[in-house]
Amino acid sequence: MTSSSTTTKTITTPAKLYGKDVGAYDDIDVDELLAQLSPEEITMLAKEVDPDDSFLPPSQRTNYECDKAPTGPLDRKKLIDHINKQALETPDRPELEPFVPGVVRGKKWIPPPQAAKLQAADEQIAIDLGDEYEQALSDATQEEIIDLAAILGFHSMMNQDQYHASLLNKGQPVGLGWDGITKSAIPKIFPAEAPNTTDPEETIQRIKSDDSKLVEVNLNNIKTISDEQFDKLFEALKSNTHLEVLSLTNVGLTDRTALMLAAALEQNHALRVLNVETNFISPTVIVTLVKSLLTQMTIEEFRASNQRSQVFGNKIEMEITELVEKNTTLLRLGLHLEFNDARHRVAAHLQRNIDRNDPEHCHPIPYYRFLHVPIPTEPVPTKRTWEELP
Repeated sequence: MTSSSTTTKTITTPAKLYGKDVGAYDDIDVDELLAQLSPEEITMLAKEVDPDDSFLPPSQRTNYECDKAPTGPLDRKKLIDHINKQALETPDRPELEPFVPGVVRGKKWIPPPQAAKLQAADEQIAIDLGDEYEQALSDATQEEIIDLAAILGFHSMMNQDQYHASLLNKGQPVGLGWDGITKSAIPKIFPAEAPNTTDPEETIQRIKSDDSKLVEVNLNNIKTISDEQFDKLFEALKSNTHLEVLSLTNVGLTDRTALMLAAALEQNHALRVLNVETNFISPTVIVTLVKSLLTQMTIEEFRASNQRSQVFGNKIEMEITELVEKNTTLLRLGLHLEFNDARHRVAAHLQRNIDRNDPEHCHPIPYYRFLHVPIPTEPVPTKRTWEELP
């Protein structure tokens, strides 16, 4: 058996420029060559070569050169008048075919024939409603037809005023037919909300003295509370045994004061509801607050949405989710979670906590009013026994 092999040799021709190899130009001094050129030759070379230098003005990079002498400073009004005068004095181009009214010049475009299926779909469908319905519709007024369209859900056939008037059975607005335009209505003026008259200093003293009648404290929208008062409040909260609801919405809480609140939550065993929405707490400190709830396990409702950072991020949301899953007493959580996995896990765990607290009368997901999560697609049981609970 004889084997043969074939060897293929590839011959590469070196690149040449003006009859010489490209490598022969490596040792040439470009500055010396440019010094030998005359001004006319340099001008011709500049027209052929684009320097591609952003530091040069565009007038020096283009091939166009204007040899005309400058006429003076720019006068915008004279320039526009000159352009308009030139446009009026320049004769129009003669038409190849003169215009004749009613005669189409050139080839007229004829649309292609429509398909049979599309023609059949465009045909109106005749429905026999019977003599009774035909007579009722023929005798109906326009307002009654609009009410009927609203009942059947034909929203595109009417405007917003007509639709809401039909739903509320107020009667159609006068002068608004099928082509009626919704007019702007005068907004209702509601009285301003009364300011919060709670005295922070007096409230702090009552919390510090552990007043048995002080069960709920509402300091919402009081922006004059100083950091020293927050320090006193959270220090007094550590030893209080009667306060159950504390609301600190829009009071200017920062990370420093929120960390003091977290330290107070680790020692307080009476508080059940805490609201710190609309403040300046960072996501990491919110994680610290959620973590502090695990020490005493007494908080049933915690709200901390609308803070400095609207979006927590995946890492922060997963930390909050893991902390919530360790909490067996939390029933309602007011936080905006961005990721579906975190929302679903938190929602499922809160439902289990609700079932543990009331196994005989389980409510069908009441916490969704407070937690910004979608309702899960899995069926939720209405009753469980203690053996079935995880």
